[in-house]
Amino acid sequence: MKNNFVTAFAPASIGNVAVGFDMLGLAIENVGDRVSARKVEEPGVHIKEIYDEFGEIHMNLSKEASKNTASISALDFIETNNIDFGVELIIHKGIPLQSGMGSSAASAVAGVVAVNALLDEPLGKKDLLMHAIEGEKFASAGLHADNVAPSLFGGLVFCPQDELPNTIQLNLPNCISSIVLHPDLSVNTAESRASLKANYSLSDLLKQQSYLSGFILGVKESNLNLIERNLKDIIIEPQRSSAISCFDKVKNTAMENGAIGCSISGSGPSIFALCKNDDAELIASKMKHACENQNLKCETWISQSNSQGAVVE
Repeated sequence: MKNNFVTAFAPASIGNVAVGFDMLGLAIENVGDRVSARKVEEPGVHIKEIYDEFGEIHMNLSKEASKNTASISALDFIETNNIDFGVELIIHKGIPLQSGMGSSAASAVAGVVAVNALLDEPLGKKDLLMHAIEGEKFASAGLHADNVAPSLFGGLVFCPQDELPNTIQLNLPNCISSIVLHPDLSVNTAESRASLKANYSLSDLLKQQSYLSGFILGVKESNLNLIERNLKDIIIEPQRSSAISCFDKVKNTAMENGAIGCSISGSGPSIFALCKNDDAELIASKMKHACENQNLKCETWISQSNSQGAVVE
């Protein structure tokens, strides 16, 4: 049996994109997770090693196959498709844990994409989605694809739960960039979800529904004014922002310097902004400065609006 490793890269992502809780996600460039896979004689999935973003042995993630999103998604893929070989994985984490950047989703996606590439006739990406979601469920304690789908397919994806495995690719205007700022904080996704209110007023639900509809229509029509007017979250953001000490300063700074919109990436603590391409460097710099003024270290990434999803390298 050949023992060559195949490596897949899956990008980080912006979950929710403010207006679409659990339904919208946007891929990020230049940061993500890598999973290398090879065939082995022993059945099942086995994790050989996990490395952090600095190339060191990861001290916070288990190598037990039942406790890692990459191996869970890979095993679900193998069992569902009756694959007759086992797999060994090496995981390279490039996304900070509990960052609101789709770290668990990227590992799940990279895991199943790498194993799929070992097949003589690999399946299409659409056939991989639900396997990656199985991995993501372990970390987030919920069935949602707003990080998995953009990490797998790239760009902006509309992925409501009731439609899965069907998703809709939405192309943001090419003049738009995204900025992600990750402050030196962490938020547990499952705990953050569990703390959200169960009931909301009809008026708030109608407003948020209007914002989601207006945002999607603005994207479809490449109407920046419509996108800007509707890139708002009046339901989830107010509940989560208090856990991010720099949020108000960073958001206000982004908007004062010309951002189209700014909100929490996923469950946080990362913060994202959409802006015109020409404004991206300045706004990212201003956001970083605002965060550091709150005595927090941070990193920023700037991405084109329709960046690619997972790839076999």
